[in-house]
Amino acid sequence: MGFFLKRLGFYFIALVVAATINFAIPRAMPGDPVTMMFANATAQVTPERIAAMKELLGFVEGGPIVQYYAYLKNIFSWNLGTSIQFYPLSVSDLLGGAFGWSLFLAGTAVIFSFSIGSVLGIFAAWKRGSKYDTFISPGMLVIQAVPQVVIAMLAMFVFAVGLRWFPTGYAYTAGNLPDWTSWEFIKDVAYHAVLPLFCASVVQIGGFLINMRNNMINLLSEDYITMAKGKGLSENRVVFNYAARNAMLPSVTALSMSLGMAIGGQLIVEIIFNYPGLGTVLFNAINARDYQVLQGQLLIMTLFMLFFNLLADMLYVVLDPRLRKGGK
Repeated sequence: MGFFLKRLGFYFIALVVAATINFAIPRAMPGDPVTMMFANATAQVTPERIAAMKELLGFVEGGPIVQYYAYLKNIFSWNLGTSIQFYPLSVSDLLGGAFGWSLFLAGTAVIFSFSIGSVLGIFAAWKRGSKYDTFISPGMLVIQAVPQVVIAMLAMFVFAVGLRWFPTGYAYTAGNLPDWTSWEFIKDVAYHAVLPLFCASVVQIGGFLINMRNNMINLLSEDYITMAKGKGLSENRVVFNYAARNAMLPSVTALSMSLGMAIGGQLIVEIIFNYPGLGTVLFNAINARDYQVLQGQLLIMTLFMLFFNLLADMLYVVLDPRLRKGGK
């Protein structure tokens, strides 16, 4: 219990620090965001309108200290403000609508890449030095080094524009109303997600492969692996029940970090395929200088990262008895 309380305290402090940085970013710019928003306005902007917009964005009177406390109060009450770009839509409603799409795309991509990369890494370690290992390990690293924008553009040009096997963008056919009780709508969503999922997954497989391969190689020289082989156990049982099972422990951190980063890490894929997720919202908010949306999204990304790091700590304690004994 003491271990969990210490970790919770650490992540709470990390959240406050991240929220403080999030608060300071727009205020570190010359002038203020409202002045920048109206800098190129063709019509005359009255001081009353500027004052109202400053209050809407949280630049209330009383100086930075008062604004900071108001900002923290709004965070813990989940009042993220109002979007300037889509006024009077609230930031929480705007991000809530995009969050599900990003969670589906990013979460599925990470699970796919983790599963495929881990299996490939297990066999690469077990058959170390073979033709399979010589080909698959550097091959996936080369693919991982290719910029995601290049993979996404090539995939769209070949499979969507050229062969016309898949749609060029969005999450479902234009004109359809979202209906998750309809099997036809679900198939339409899956069909539109094929190319974005491929582009989001393929660049991550190499990292999981190398991570699992290295973990496995370190474990294959352990005494209990030698004993398992000496007892005459089958190769599959030695690989999966003994070596791979223990090699998965360090991969838990890599998986949790990938899940935490994925919710805001598919910006390029979402923009190219016009996918209605948080990446597209973030891109549009930057162009529109919608600072309330930017602050809200950065906060969600921070919460997501901290949550999965905390989850990784808990899984480590559950999976590794040595940490349970040390954490008491």
